[in-house]
Amino acid sequence: MAYEAEISRSNPTCFLFLIDQSGSMSDPVGDESGRRKADALADALNRLLMDLCIRCTKDAREGVRDYYEIGVIGYGAQGGIVGSALGGALSGRELVRVSELAASPLRVEVRRDQERERRFPVWVEPVADDGTPMCAALRRAYAILNHWVAAHPRSFPPIVINITDGQPTDGDPEDEATAIRQLATQDGQVLLFNLHISETKAQPCLYPEDDAYLPDDHARLLFRMSSILPPHIVSLAQNENLPVTYRSRGFVFNAPMTEVVRFLNIGTRPKNLR
Repeated sequence: MAYEAEISRSNPTCFLFLIDQSGSMSDPVGDESGRRKADALADALNRLLMDLCIRCTKDAREGVRDYYEIGVIGYGAQGGIVGSALGGALSGRELVRVSELAASPLRVEVRRDQERERRFPVWVEPVADDGTPMCAALRRAYAILNHWVAAHPRSFPPIVINITDGQPTDGDPEDEATAIRQLATQDGQVLLFNLHISETKAQPCLYPEDDAYLPDDHARLLFRMSSILPPHIVSLAQNENLPVTYRSRGFVFNAPMTEVVRFLNIGTRPKNLR
């Protein structure tokens, strides 16, 4: 499969983020910041959403071009609810056009960065509560994307990024993951990437080719659930000196937040944006 379809307003692509909102996301990340994983993840995801809006802004007069449809599905909060993590005017929406996203943040904060103040839009709030219903989240993703690929048969296929810090509490999600990866447009199968956030300082495992060096069954499960990286993402990652090959999977285990940010950035750069 090619993964070479041109991305345009008439032929958009789709990004769907599945974010773990279970109680363990209140634990600190494995760095010196002491921040909760939920806070660090929300910050990284909001930065990425802002970047996606910027990528689609070619001309100030024309505004944000609808090259992408974007969804953020949270799972685990308030007794295991699975649903849109967007709030405000976008509350309850599972997929929104990127122009809608740009126009409707929950709020815009002013943050200082290297002696400069800058505007920082916030779409996703940090949440940490209850279990980890990953199977239910993947089933919801399948339902959303099954409809999407039918409506966009010639598009660059959707990219799903599942971000979690723990094991599922509602069963084995491998069948659900396989079903998602089998969805396809004419340009290729849906890509499913998995990202594990850790509170430890253990050496991360980045983009492995096999599961030989993964530390436990949960890591091996997430590895099997992950798509092999398509060639254009391999090239992008190699340009950033990341340890990837054409057999690497879109999987990072025990990732510090610096790798989370880099993973999200590389994983959402499809080819042929017009």
